This record gives sequence, structure tokens and C-alpha cells, in this order.
Amino acid sequence: MSKFLTLVAFLIVVPALGAFIGLSFPADEWYQVLNKPFFTPRPQLFGVVWPILYIMVAVAGWRVFVSEGQTPGWGLWVGQMVLNFAWSPTFFGAHQIFWAMLIIAAALALSVTFVSVTWTRDKFASLLFVPYSAWLAFALALNFTIWLMN
Repeated sequence: MSKFLTLVAFLIVVPALGAFIGLSFPADEWYQVLNKPFFTPRPQLFGVVWPILYIMVAVAGWRVFVSEGQTPGWGLWVGQMVLNFAWSPTFFGAHQIFWAMLIIAAALALSVTFVSVTWTRDKFASLLFVPYSAWLAFALALNFTIWLMN
């Protein structure tokens, strides 16, 4: 498969899976009644931020994938995606705030490690992960605070 078709696949599959999981596990009545911190964003913000982040994450993953082993980090990318996709079913589906917090902490650790590992070989892929890592750090703080408050 050509690199272009692989990029198209990444750009379709990653955001589509994220959207599917997000729509399958929405913020329901359980979430609405939780105590939440003052810095909880409006729900509309998630619908803007996540598609942009998923596109950036997809491009970074694609760059590592097509590097034919020249850029390390593929396992980190896959691992953080698995954890990313596991968070919504854990938090919104199973209502397990603590376990969701551990999942997002692990995803953050893998994403920061991805930035570090890819930095010397592909700064662009690395930089694409910086906003994502920052958002995960924010999400971890939010998840942690919700856990403390409930």
C-alpha cells in the first residue's frame, strides 16, 4: 500500500474509532450528577478538541508506521491508543472513575514517552503529540479531581 493510502487510512480510522467510542459511551445522567471542579469544560469543547487531536495523533502514528523502523515509537503509539480508547468505556460506561484515572495516567505516560523517543528522529511526529499530551494532562487533572470530589 502506498504511503498516501496509508495516511488516508490513519486519518479515517483513528478519528472514526474515537468518534464511535465517544458516541457509544456519552456523558449520561450518572455523569451529570457528579460533583465536578470549576475547570470542567463545557461539553461542546470536547467535540471540537478531540477531532483535531485525533488527526494530529493519526499523522504522528502514520509517520512512525511508514518510517520502516527508522523512527522508534510504534509500540508506544499503539499502547496509548488502546488506553485512549479504553478510557470512555471505563469512565462513562462502567462508571469506574478511579480505574479511568489510572488508564489516562498510563496513556499520558506513554504519550510523553512517545514525544521523547521520536524527538531525535522525527520532530514533527513528536511535536504533533505535544498538544495531545497537554490535553491528556488536563484530562488527568479533571479525572483526578472528579474522583476526589465523588
